Amino acid sequence: QVQLVESGGDLVQPGGSLRLSCVASGFDLDRYAIAWFRQAPGKEREGVSCIDAKPANDYYAMSVKGRFTITRDNAENTVHLQMDSLKPEDTAVYYCAVKATSLTAWCGTWRSVDFGSWGQGTHVTVSS
Repeated sequence: QVQLVESGGDLVQPGGSLRLSCVASGFDLDRYAIAWFRQAPGKEREGVSCIDAKPANDYYAMSVKGRFTITRDNAENTVHLQMDSLKPEDTAVYYCAVKATSLTAWCGTWRSVDFGSWGQGTHVTVSS
């Protein structure tokens, strides 16, 4: 059974940092592109970052570029999202998902419709 479980969300002050984790089970994560998405209250889900299988090229939304870093630990079947210099507008539920359509090893345009096996999400709140 393919499953993704996110963790690491918390309440943090502006300027702070968090590290989110996405642990995969039921498949070999190193063969697939993995993406992080987020959804704030009253807003549509948006892509945050994506990482290819091999080579592990990474991609970021303009709103987080330079502040967030996505990495993968294939030995642990885990993808991390390091979030630094957090802003109140980063407040959202963060989800990870695996590329489910063709060319599953690469992010491509990393639209949410191309990803599946969504986790339950982890809450990030940035507030003073």
